[in-house]
Amino acid sequence: MATGLSTYAFFWRGSEQVETPMTLEAMLEETAELGGKVFQICDYPAIETFDEPRLTALRDRAHALGIVLELGTRGIATEHLERYLTLAHVLGVRLIRSMLYAGEDRPTLDQAIQRLEQILPALRQQQVTLALETYEQVSVETLMQVIEVIDDDRIGICLDPGNCVAALELPEAVIARTAGRVVNLHIKDFAFSRAPGWVGFQLTGCPLGEGLLPLKAMREAVNPEARGINEIIEHWLPWQQDEATTCALEAQWTRHNMTFLRSHHG
Repeated sequence: MATGLSTYAFFWRGSEQVETPMTLEAMLEETAELGGKVFQICDYPAIETFDEPRLTALRDRAHALGIVLELGTRGIATEHLERYLTLAHVLGVRLIRSMLYAGEDRPTLDQAIQRLEQILPALRQQQVTLALETYEQVSVETLMQVIEVIDDDRIGICLDPGNCVAALELPEAVIARTAGRVVNLHIKDFAFSRAPGWVGFQLTGCPLGEGLLPLKAMREAVNPEARGINEIIEHWLPWQQDEATTCALEAQWTRHNMTFLRSHHG
């Protein structure tokens, strides 16, 4: 098991919202500085434009820093997953996180199973695990049907119970249903607050330990240390009033969450 960061921990600092976006290489360096042992390049389409020398340099730097690289994308179209397997080969990646849907591409249950069965031999040959994330657009029961029909260790669950709240699926129920099939953990805390004027609620992120994420129960159910499952820190940080404030708070959350997660093992 390793603890580390996702590109989502650098969401604003690496975005076009800031004057000088943080590079992927700089994110990797900060991960190392904060004691992270894994860096997940997740939903970062620019990685698809990197040439082989840049990918190789990134792989070599991660190795020198003692950091395991993972990849993340969206969708299960065969050609798309094959493209990420090519990237995984160059980067030395053994886990790719994805989601069943990508934009307008929304396969049915049978189509999803068919696509994943098509890519399964390549996953086995390359010894890469595909982690399908729990999120609100696909019910946990549907996702688990896909996983259980395929029934192969190379295709499992990326557990992020906070995502499912929007579909009225409680975190504890999501954890209980998926625990045995989890191969990757996304760790982000979240909380509800009253919307302005008290008309409705807002669900936003917060520092670890301050919200509704049942972290202890999730760890007990999944047992990541014994099963070698990596824990990846993400954020749901709303944009603040300006770039400087947002970036400073994002950096603060990242540091806090790494410290919190490491100090609450066991």
